Amino acid sequence: MAMDTSEKGFESNIETELIENGYKKRVLEGDASVAFKQHAIDVEELFAFLEDTQEKRMRTLEKSYGPSYKEEVLKRIKDQLHKQGLVECLRKGIKDRGVTLQLAYNKPPTDMNKTLNEQYQLNRFNVSRQVYYSDKHNNSLDMVLFLNGLPLVVMELKNPLTNQTVEHAMKQLKDDRNPREQLFRFNERVAVYFAVDPDEVFMTTKLDKGKTYFLPFNKGNLGGKGNPLPQDSNYRTHYLWDDILAPDSLLDILYRFIFVKKDEIKDSNGETIGERQMLIFPRFHQLDAVRKIETDVSRHLVGRNYLIQHSAGSGKTNSISWLAHRLAKLHNENNESIFSSVIVITDRRVLDKQLQDAVYQLEHRAGMVEPIDKNSDQLARAINNETRIIITTLQKFPFVLEKVAGLERKKYAVIIDEAHSSQGGKASTALTNVLSDKTLEAAYEEDRVAEDNLDDVDEKIVEAIMKSGKQDNVSFFAFTATPKPKTLEKFGTVGPDGKPAAFHQYTMRQAIEEGFILDVLENYTTYKTFWKIAKTVDDDPEVSQKQATKKLAQYVSLHPHSIAQKTEIIVEHYRNFVQRKIGGRAKAMVVTASRLHAVRYKVAFDRYINEMGYNDLKTVVAFSGTVQDGGINYTEPDMNQFSERELPEKFNSDEYKVLLVAEKYQTGFDEPLLHTMYVDKPLSGIKAVQTLSRLNRTCPGKDDTFVLDFVNDPEDIQASFQPYYESTSLSEVTDPNILYDMQAEIEPYQLFTAEEVQRVNELEVTGGANKSAKAQIELNAILDKGVDRFKNLSDEEQYAFKQVATKFARTYGFILQVITFIDLDLHKLYIYLTYLLRKLPRGRDDKDVYLADDVTLEYYRNQKVFEGGIELEKTGGYDLTPQKHGIGGSGDDEKVRLSSILDKLNERFGTQFTETDFLSREQVKEDMLNSEDIREKAKNNTKENFKFAFEKTFINFVIDRMSSNEEFFLKILENDEFKTVIMEDMMNEVYGEVNN
Repeated sequence: MAMDTSEKGFESNIETELIENGYKKRVLEGDASVAFKQHAIDVEELFAFLEDTQEKRMRTLEKSYGPSYKEEVLKRIKDQLHKQGLVECLRKGIKDRGVTLQLAYNKPPTDMNKTLNEQYQLNRFNVSRQVYYSDKHNNSLDMVLFLNGLPLVVMELKNPLTNQTVEHAMKQLKDDRNPREQLFRFNERVAVYFAVDPDEVFMTTKLDKGKTYFLPFNKGNLGGKGNPLPQDSNYRTHYLWDDILAPDSLLDILYRFIFVKKDEIKDSNGETIGERQMLIFPRFHQLDAVRKIETDVSRHLVGRNYLIQHSAGSGKTNSISWLAHRLAKLHNENNESIFSSVIVITDRRVLDKQLQDAVYQLEHRAGMVEPIDKNSDQLARAINNETRIIITTLQKFPFVLEKVAGLERKKYAVIIDEAHSSQGGKASTALTNVLSDKTLEAAYEEDRVAEDNLDDVDEKIVEAIMKSGKQDNVSFFAFTATPKPKTLEKFGTVGPDGKPAAFHQYTMRQAIEEGFILDVLENYTTYKTFWKIAKTVDDDPEVSQKQATKKLAQYVSLHPHSIAQKTEIIVEHYRNFVQRKIGGRAKAMVVTASRLHAVRYKVAFDRYINEMGYNDLKTVVAFSGTVQDGGINYTEPDMNQFSERELPEKFNSDEYKVLLVAEKYQTGFDEPLLHTMYVDKPLSGIKAVQTLSRLNRTCPGKDDTFVLDFVNDPEDIQASFQPYYESTSLSEVTDPNILYDMQAEIEPYQLFTAEEVQRVNELEVTGGANKSAKAQIELNAILDKGVDRFKNLSDEEQYAFKQVATKFARTYGFILQVITFIDLDLHKLYIYLTYLLRKLPRGRDDKDVYLADDVTLEYYRNQKVFEGGIELEKTGGYDLTPQKHGIGGSGDDEKVRLSSILDKLNERFGTQFTETDFLSREQVKEDMLNSEDIREKAKNNTKENFKFAFEKTFINFVIDRMSSNEEFFLKILENDEFKTVIMEDMMNEVYGEVNN
């Protein structure tokens, strides 16, 4: 491509490439220019196309209208473009006096229909530069791409070498193009506007002056925004005209991607007051992902898995809609459907409606999408009837197995909305069992079975194993922003290095840099809680160190003083710093550690708000079930005074400002007005990312977020986010041989016999364990033998067995889904342990240690320890490590004295003295011991009377030492609780030393 540093040179080079790709140069001048300014259509080209492709229909209209038929047909086309919209008219054509006129022809999926292919070949793709579009002014557009006379693509081009960038192009489209002019009216002529320079591309589908919203249309560069440097010394943005806008690609987008999304407009109270329409044009990563998947499936057909790691803010709902539609329409070389049905696994109702609406616009055929909103019978019928697109939840599949018995299994595409929560457990196994077409014969054909002459039970087990793993007749397409190692291993694509990775990625870093989501770590404040507890009982009981530590920490966090102090911090922070954000509509979420915490916070919030007389702040709480506290039963609907179903809409209104949650709404909750999060719960790993990411949604007026964290350290939050900031891969795959290591640890406990394991499996494969009352009795009797043996183990042995047995069951269940290998002994052990673990008594580690009556909270305060941004490193990617198995231990949890636990906790959570601080404290004490007045009063008074005199002079001694350690002594002067603790300790020591 010739290099020209001027803007005209940039235009010329793009035009040359477009012409080479199939466009024709079109200069609008003379009558053609006059007509374009009048109608915003290249009238000559439009009628040339209509005459070439639909000559008979045009003659019919000529007879109907007479000599002025062209004017009447043009008038009808303009009228329908205005009423029905560009997208509808392109897809369905327009009707005029009983005649349907197509405005364009998409490329047919096959070459079989000669007429359709001939019509497609007659489409007219034109490129025009410096297009003048109005008689009212002399403004022109840099470049317009026409399809059959319709100006579908407008490009404003800038060249940084002339001090003009893509920013100037966007500003020109915003400020200098009047959306009321015919050419720029929404969804009437132009489908998309591109602002382009040699480095970046931005797009919009609606011009609206200052409200115009541009989206990046860039490929991404090294995990971030922008575009990579091409290898052939081309412009970074060459993909736009070389690939995206090439004739076939543009037709594909027009017919199979763009659609009009309709959203309700609600007032501040949640009432619907209108409708907002948006023309959805795919972003680059959406287009790229869907097309690459389609290409790979066309090449390899069924049986491969695809992991799509797309960040929050990636437009996942639209991506799933497009992918589902295209997979449902995909055919092989023999023009046969590659998939019988496309099954979308999701728990989001919004996807049901949006997918139906999008597919209907793309297909113009009702009934292609069926949401399973009733029961498993409906799901079974949809699978049996080969419904093209089925939307359902994973939980329905365990109940479908019997209802599709005898079904001739076909080929299925399974799209999983949130892969990180959908690859484990019985429901996932049931999904593959329902859809699998594998049989016992397949195991022999694939040489999966080393032994011959299997009995009936073994044959059924082999068949169950074959149906549990990777299926040749099922392809999985799993979407997630935060893949676990298991997710990568199950759905990832193995690269040349042998490591599984996502098939397609749109990183968190790119989404943040492109402005699709906000960086939730940019404004992060952490508090550290300092507290001291003491025994209130004379004896010093022995307790489990692990459980006592947990219970004592819980005691402190649930203490009324703790809840009250944090409530005051949160409410005052919200009122002073958050409430005015987002035009006064900013919301906050309080993440609590348990349902009981949520209840107590709700009570404390309402009490504090009422006491302070704040009438502009109402709270809402979210937790499941019933919580009993102080003899009172609490439920979410009772505390909120409206139903659970109403909560999202109520919280979106201006009435409610703060949402207190316990597990609910920490994931999958999309409220763009959520600005601040107060965290009072330990968070790590994926849970931390998913919870804090509730804040990252954008909306007008929202330009930042804030987190105030009472529990977690900034370093731990950084470690949780880092693996998902850029690309995520797996360092190695799970070695199935670790199962034998676990088996070798389990068997020496001698809790079961081979005969017992065999009989449990016989009951399982015959279905008796779940159906027959007699079989239930026998199953329980067999398991009770193992339970009795378990009770004879020591506490340490019970703990260790449970640990390794649980890990074996989970690991085998996972490996069963990713690797097809058949070991009957392992499978039988898995089935037996799955049942046994349900019946084992709760062990020492599960028992509650109740200490609330044995301890008291002596001292408590919250102190800010970190304020700023948590920076994530730009490393290019992160390797996760799969879970491995080590030698099991007893999980020793020694019995220790309660006092020693208190000492350790107070050492951890109390004021962190330095050696200098300790010395300063001792100096004050020495000053007092050297004071004749203090010594005299200590000798001649009871401790209670001495305490009164001591408190009156304590501050004087502190001030005298102020210059030696100002920071330490300021803590005493400024914090009453801290002063009280120091003063009481010192009083006891001085009184004791004087009188001993």
